[in-house]
Amino acid sequence: MMIVVMKAGATTKEISAVIAKIKKLGYEAHLSSGQERTIIGIVGDGSVRQYREQFELMDGVERTMPVSHPYKLASREFHPDNTLVALNDHQVGDTRIVVIAGPCSVESRAQILETAHAVKEAGATALRGGAFKPRTSPYAFQGLGEEGLKYLAEAREETGLPVVTEVMDPESVPLVCDYADVLQIGARNMQNYSLLHAVGKAQHTVLLKRGMSNTIEELLMSAEYILSHGNTRLMLCERGIRTFERYTRNTFDLNAIPVLKERTHLPVIADPSHATGYWQYVAPAARAAIAAGADGIIVEVHPRPEEAVSDGMQSLTPERFAKMVQELRRVAEAVDRTL
Repeated sequence: MMIVVMKAGATTKEISAVIAKIKKLGYEAHLSSGQERTIIGIVGDGSVRQYREQFELMDGVERTMPVSHPYKLASREFHPDNTLVALNDHQVGDTRIVVIAGPCSVESRAQILETAHAVKEAGATALRGGAFKPRTSPYAFQGLGEEGLKYLAEAREETGLPVVTEVMDPESVPLVCDYADVLQIGARNMQNYSLLHAVGKAQHTVLLKRGMSNTIEELLMSAEYILSHGNTRLMLCERGIRTFERYTRNTFDLNAIPVLKERTHLPVIADPSHATGYWQYVAPAARAAIAAGADGIIVEVHPRPEEAVSDGMQSLTPERFAKMVQELRRVAEAVDRTL
């Protein structure tokens, strides 16, 4: 990939001429309009560097640059400014931090409605809940399916909270889009390329979780699949990686947050629930994530964790969640952000 950096004040006609030339040469053009500059990415098979001089001689072009990373559209080289992803009246990626909360699984209508009202009152920005659950054991609770999606939609109607829920296969994307505001790609599906293509084509907001054994670069390459369809409504999620440590469910890669913020323009969400696996550690890990630069957190909250059909050990009660939100407000203020 190569990028064409347009001059400040380049006209629409000049930008259109560059795009037309890119398409004439058989490549795809991806436009990134920043506060000061417009950048056009050139993507396709074969080397485009042989055409650098031709582009640099065109009106309105300041310079051309090869992109040094294997991920192109996700790179800050292509898009220097933060991408902002709309979530109701919030813009994920600006100075305001979002808090997504709810149970691991939607177990019943009463349970999800009770949780939704509780997290809304405590300061949550969005509601999470699994209607389809990929589980290690085929005998474990697999979710309520479309019935669970209907309960989530009802909770949104009552509370105004946008809904984040997982989609597991390409065939289910249209159904989940009908009910959810954000399509979550779980850790086990981070490299499910058919699913990545499907959510990219859907042009729906996506939360992409890092796989438990995947590198940061592999996460960004998965993001590239979604971005390649022109879907920039994409958030990344660090949820811990699998290591030799056994005192926590996973190892929370706090380093990944500032690394991602440096290398990509996409918002970064932290999941301290899956990262630690125990409710006692969720709040400290969440505070650390905000201090490290995360644009939001996603945590599991259940009104009665001891009765939860999945992930009860890592779920906060509504009271503990409310206490954590107050703590996060103070951390956010310390790093010049708001909650």
